[in-house]
Amino acid sequence: MTGIEKAGSHGDAWHSSVARPSSISSEEKNEKPADIEAIRTDSRRSRRSGSRRSNHSSRPSDGNDPLSPLELALSNRSQGFPDVTRVRTTTNIGSFASRAPDFEVVFDDSDPENPRNWPFWYRGWVIFAISYTTWVVVFYSTSYTAAIPGLLEEFNTTNTTVATLGVTTYLLGLAAGSLFVAPASELFGRRPVYIVCMVCFTLLVIPCCLATSLAEIIVVRFFGAVFGAVMVSNSAGTIVDVSTEEYRALTMSLWSIAPMNGPVTGPVIGGFVYQYLGWRWDNWLVLILAGAGTICMALTKETYAPNILQRKASRIRKETNDQRWWSRYDEKISTVSLLKINLLRPFELALKEPILWFFNLWISLFYGILYLCFVAYPIVFAQYRGWGPGISGLAFLGIGIGTVAAICAEPFWRKLINMHPKDPVTGRVPPEATARVMIIGAVLVPVGQLAFSWTCLPDTIHWAVPIAFGIPFGAGNALSFIYGMNYLAGAYGIYAASALAGNAVTRSFFGGTLPLAGPAMYAALTPQWAGTLLSLLEVIMIPIPVVFYRYGEMIRAKSPVIRSMREDQEKNERRAEKTQQRKAKLANATNSDGVVDEASVGTYVGVGPTEPKDKSAICNPAALHNTMV
Repeated sequence: MTGIEKAGSHGDAWHSSVARPSSISSEEKNEKPADIEAIRTDSRRSRRSGSRRSNHSSRPSDGNDPLSPLELALSNRSQGFPDVTRVRTTTNIGSFASRAPDFEVVFDDSDPENPRNWPFWYRGWVIFAISYTTWVVVFYSTSYTAAIPGLLEEFNTTNTTVATLGVTTYLLGLAAGSLFVAPASELFGRRPVYIVCMVCFTLLVIPCCLATSLAEIIVVRFFGAVFGAVMVSNSAGTIVDVSTEEYRALTMSLWSIAPMNGPVTGPVIGGFVYQYLGWRWDNWLVLILAGAGTICMALTKETYAPNILQRKASRIRKETNDQRWWSRYDEKISTVSLLKINLLRPFELALKEPILWFFNLWISLFYGILYLCFVAYPIVFAQYRGWGPGISGLAFLGIGIGTVAAICAEPFWRKLINMHPKDPVTGRVPPEATARVMIIGAVLVPVGQLAFSWTCLPDTIHWAVPIAFGIPFGAGNALSFIYGMNYLAGAYGIYAASALAGNAVTRSFFGGTLPLAGPAMYAALTPQWAGTLLSLLEVIMIPIPVVFYRYGEMIRAKSPVIRSMREDQEKNERRAEKTQQRKAKLANATNSDGVVDEASVGTYVGVGPTEPKDKSAICNPAALHNTMV
């Protein structure tokens, strides 16, 4: 029995229809009647479970979820690595086809082990735990900036740029860590990776609390961020694991509020802590918060479906002493292959793909200027307006309000995106539909930046005015990041994970280096003209989403990677169609007594009449469509 396609009942990328590998030995070729019977059984089973699978599919049937490409890319990163090597284990020796379909372990409709069937309160707890812990990691990136004056005084230095390196190394650590810890969940599951990395992150805060030199803090923050990156890179995937299609957009929006406001709340809370307790307590506070986050992660269960099904199949084999029970995920991913792809492909795509050249530049520049504001705002409100560290942190509330407003307006953005004409082939809106929202974000950012620059001084202008202009600035950044990432996920399909990883590295580099220029630039140009320069850079970026809105489809068509992805997807779809036709033919050939008329089926049950004799080739996983985080 070869080339049989069978979908699991859990839905999402990890349960999309995947053509089974074909490896028929000479002995297996002689077992044709058994093969036919297995196919006939599989056909009956597929009909029984069809409605069950459709209820759990994560791909919106109506194509109305504009964030579905990002959600799929985040739900299972290994789907973005179609050429990753699979390693044989004792449970996967032999072909998939030799396994009885009735013994495949899948999630039933009411399976309590399915994360989406967990009680509502527990799924709510998981979402809270993930959101809170991710917030802690992001919070630590900017709470440090509020304590920079204390660090300069403690270690007898006046070089603000050197002190700002603590932000740089932290963001670079997040970028480096994402490349290493993100694929770990494919090998070990999400929960153990969360716990180990958060324990290390928490312990590495202690040296910063007890630091005796600025260099010690700068170096240790880098390694702490490497482990903290597990929350930044994997948390959204966990949200997809536990959320159903009906409430996924809402769940993703609620989850993102805390992490996206982490950079804003860092200076607010950190400023008051530094003002009343000293700079060391900014680190002690993070240690307490991180410890609580680690406990939260330890109190959550595994949500990664492939890992759960692997363990379930193993448990059933042990309990029944029947080795026929199997899971499609019994094949282990090669660690070396996975790491190689994680480390090389993001950079390969970033260097070769013109789409990524412009998107990485645009989003990274916005990200870098956002982090530059965490250095610039204290200059304006502390140095020029004379505010204390705590009150100065409150100036970031405008950016936070704008971010929350952009996220809460998701139904409006969804309606705007779905107004775009649908692709006649997929029946969904193309990635260019999200460019409508990207354009709005790209315009709001320079408007807010320029208005802030010319109202922040002189101090005769009421303080509420420049803070209010932080609202469009924050909203524009949120829209650019969320929907820019969604465009890349929709455009690159199965390669979305690599495209997003490359973008994360680039924007973290910009976010870590641009703040270093803040003190000198604002001192040389004054806040008004320094802000004007930054807003002009942001204005130059506006044509990027405009061009992709108008000509994105044509640009994507010229991408070698996307063309190759489409060709693979078309092959998989043709193979799936042939499989369904073959099953229908077998069903029609079965008489009322349950006997298969082999003459009407043919002498060989294969993928199709054009299939080569060598059945050892393994097809790529089903491509993620241009839907989606």
